[in-house]
Amino acid sequence: MIRARLKNAIDGCFDWGVAEGLWTNVAAAKYTVELPKHDGMGDFSTNMALVVAGAEKKNPREFAKIIAEKLTKENDLIARVDIAGPGFINIFINNSVWRQLIPTIISAGENFGKSTVGGNRKVMVEFVSANPTGPLSVGHGRQAILGDSIARLLTATGHDVFREYYFNDAGRQMRVLGESTRARYLELLGEKNQFPEDGYQGQYIVDIAQSLIDEHGDSLTKHEDVTPFKKQAEKHIFEDISATLKRLGIVFDNYFNEHSLYEDGHIDDVVAILRDKGYVYEKDNAVWFKTTAFGHEQDRVIIKSSGEPTYRLPDIAYHREKFRRNFDWLIDVFGSDHIATVPDVLAGVSALGYDPNKVTVVLHQFVTLTRDGKTVKMSTRKANFVTVDELIDEVGIDPVRFFFMMRKADSQLEFDLALATKESQENPVYYVQYGYARLCSILRQAAERGLTEIDPAAAEIALLVEPEEMKLLKTLSTFPAAVENSALELAPHKIIFYLMELAGQLHSYYNKHKVITDDLPLSRARLCLIKALQGVLKNGLNMVGLSAPEKM
Repeated sequence: MIRARLKNAIDGCFDWGVAEGLWTNVAAAKYTVELPKHDGMGDFSTNMALVVAGAEKKNPREFAKIIAEKLTKENDLIARVDIAGPGFINIFINNSVWRQLIPTIISAGENFGKSTVGGNRKVMVEFVSANPTGPLSVGHGRQAILGDSIARLLTATGHDVFREYYFNDAGRQMRVLGESTRARYLELLGEKNQFPEDGYQGQYIVDIAQSLIDEHGDSLTKHEDVTPFKKQAEKHIFEDISATLKRLGIVFDNYFNEHSLYEDGHIDDVVAILRDKGYVYEKDNAVWFKTTAFGHEQDRVIIKSSGEPTYRLPDIAYHREKFRRNFDWLIDVFGSDHIATVPDVLAGVSALGYDPNKVTVVLHQFVTLTRDGKTVKMSTRKANFVTVDELIDEVGIDPVRFFFMMRKADSQLEFDLALATKESQENPVYYVQYGYARLCSILRQAAERGLTEIDPAAAEIALLVEPEEMKLLKTLSTFPAAVENSALELAPHKIIFYLMELAGQLHSYYNKHKVITDDLPLSRARLCLIKALQGVLKNGLNMVGLSAPEKM
């Protein structure tokens, strides 16, 4: 918005200098317009004089003086320009320009912050992708919220987003799940049996076994085939996973079963293609993928000597199916335990003739829960693991979503259970949401006093002159760019940081200045600012799946 207008003015100044013969076109598009790192150094700064001087082999401060004079001449956008250091140009925007953001924000409503930068680009976001072997753990929860928030932000910036959940209901893990369920079934019926050494031991297995007794009685006691036990477990666990995702407000467009890659012949087809291209060979009764041809240190086994494919092969075949569905951008949200397999899959994508640069992998670190200062241990195979549902039950949906987005995906996340339940400014989600509730309260108070018409066209918004008001307006102006950057960089934490900063400025402003006073014109002007703040906070919360409570 304002930054774009300034960039146009600076580009116009550069073109003018070229036309006047003051410098050549060599430095075109090489200079930047940035936000200063320190207060008092302007609203924006540009290194144009330094870049131009470098190209022309001349003194940058001489160019800076010319540029500063040109920018301030007949330009209602700029209040003043300062020259700093060797030739940096610090630019101060007119306060009236910042105030004009208020009607723009209010009129845009829920669309303020949204954009079309995505150009309707088809994007698939694959996330969660947990096999149906147990309820979603907190690690899955972080991935679920990270993937969902990325999808929401991409949608807000004009991308055509498709959400997919990839799972496998076959293989060794599912066989062990069936064996575990059968063992608990027999145990509940008082039959002698041996529980699998690496079986799933959570209470949920006992519950599933009991459901089999409720439906079939003891008729399955002599059943050696684990299929009915596995199917029952899969059914119940997927129902549980779906219910958890629904609580979090997460909906998928498609569930893709890894087993279908085998049934439809895609696995064999991929191996045949790689073999034809010379990327597959046999050694030690195993089938190897020549990843060294793609810069890797060693080749990888894709089919073991037992004839069982390694996890790399179906992942490669699955990504081929993604490309064949004509997506422009494939985003995979994985746990950090996938870090070793990602390069192999991308090598497979490249070997099959697809562009690996169209695949972006977001790896997230694991979650550590703390309670009473102690770490809560988690294991999806033990009885003491913590599920997402248990976490939601303890702290609520919004704190779960907010805390899981508070850190960069590749940063370790420590989830402080005590902090998440506090109703104080120490709790960041409470801090932000209370800011929105406070704005709603102010507007309710205004309505009670008859100040119902909040119209920036009628209000004297020029009365907004306090430094805190200008700071708030400047922060509001950066919201669209924050959304765009957060979306394109697949970094929801940036929106969380923005909301925390805006809420902090709001609380400071509220504590220092009264909005509704005996000065009616000033009250109306400040209520317009409050209305704009309310809109941006609500939009920011909604864009990452958080609620905006009007009362707290």
